[in-house]
Amino acid sequence: MKNTNESPDSLFANHLADIGKRIDLALEHAQLDGLVIHAGHPYAVFQDDQHFGYRPNPWFSWLAPVRDAPDSLVIWRRGHRPRLVMVIPDDFWHLPPVAPSDPWVNQFERDIVSSREQSLALIPSGLRLAWFGEPSPPEGLLPNPEGLLHELQEARCRKSAYEIACQTEATIRGVAGHRAALRAFEARQAEYAIHMAFLAASGMTDDELPYSSIVALNEHAATMHYQRRDRASPPAIRSMLIDAGAGFRGYGSDITRTYAAAGGAFATLIDAMESLQQQLCREVRPGASWPALHFKAHHGVALLLRESGVLRGIDVEAAVSTGLTGHFLPHGLGHLLGLQVHDVGGFRPTPGADPLPTPPGHPALRLTRELAQDFVVTVEPGVYFIPSLLAKLQSGALARHVDWSLVDELRPCGGIRIEDNVLVTAGGHRNLTREAFAREAGAAAA
Repeated sequence: MKNTNESPDSLFANHLADIGKRIDLALEHAQLDGLVIHAGHPYAVFQDDQHFGYRPNPWFSWLAPVRDAPDSLVIWRRGHRPRLVMVIPDDFWHLPPVAPSDPWVNQFERDIVSSREQSLALIPSGLRLAWFGEPSPPEGLLPNPEGLLHELQEARCRKSAYEIACQTEATIRGVAGHRAALRAFEARQAEYAIHMAFLAASGMTDDELPYSSIVALNEHAATMHYQRRDRASPPAIRSMLIDAGAGFRGYGSDITRTYAAAGGAFATLIDAMESLQQQLCREVRPGASWPALHFKAHHGVALLLRESGVLRGIDVEAAVSTGLTGHFLPHGLGHLLGLQVHDVGGFRPTPGADPLPTPPGHPALRLTRELAQDFVVTVEPGVYFIPSLLAKLQSGALARHVDWSLVDELRPCGGIRIEDNVLVTAGGHRNLTREAFAREAGAAAA
């Protein structure tokens, strides 16, 4: 297992050296001399002088962990030291980026320019160079070549010790936010106030989050990507589903917890889902088939729905094979996690292979290959009471297998999801999320 007790700063040089070898090899396979990675730029709102929030190109963040870097470049040439070109405009309307001074920057040759045009002028001429990013590259550069992208996506799947340290820190920060959110829920606060408590405790702003957090009270939890945050508490608070993560140096955590305001059938379902989720986490290891784990989740959901009384007169295997469980669990078990919340590389077993298709009837699965050492995955089974899916179920032949009076009792609680971030190790796995919760609990008790 890689040592992740060191600080990210002490691990970065080895990280860059390791991925540098992979980049050089991929460039050799593509018969290219180098790679130019564009950090992206803010997009203007239509017919307005304001811009949408800026987020750097994850390929740029893989090599250069500087968040505020519009139009900056990393220029990578085989056999040369990488070059970081920072664009710092002379601007009094907005605060310009600050040139990075952290220890990692010493691994680069550095240039500071004041415009995009000046940064592009520093790209070497007379070489075969690829371009990762948008918009369209300067003339003569090969835009986002597919083979090179696929080979380097495979490299990004396997996290270095530096990346694991960054994701560990992002998880610690996310868990601090979750604990504060739970306290706000217990105080019967509204979704907006719970979200603000999460931000304050995790040290994040909305722009810094790896994804827009989901804070869903009651039936709002039945919307998979619920995007609103009511400012007033509902008359009766029955449940909360919070799906929220924090970031560190471009890497994110992705954590979900569900809580009941009181005991009863929904609280019992949460306990059953907690047991199932931990059982699935224990299955994470090198060589494990992710689609097979996904189907184990569906079998587990069928079992807990039978044991709770929601399903009746149908066995577990039939509940899965007929698609009945898909009405209660419409999403995949999880996904790769890293510089992107739904990280790249989840479908090809090798860079040159065709993508492995999702299983029939399970189009939302975001990972179809076997797990390998140093992958970080989310494990997030759930059970939901989604009006549109329940209406389809109730009008079909499988409706007789559902206790609709119990479903009606559970509908106002929305649904359940429990999600951890799990590192695949040589001998099994590390649950980064549970480690962070244990650390928080220990600090609170001290």
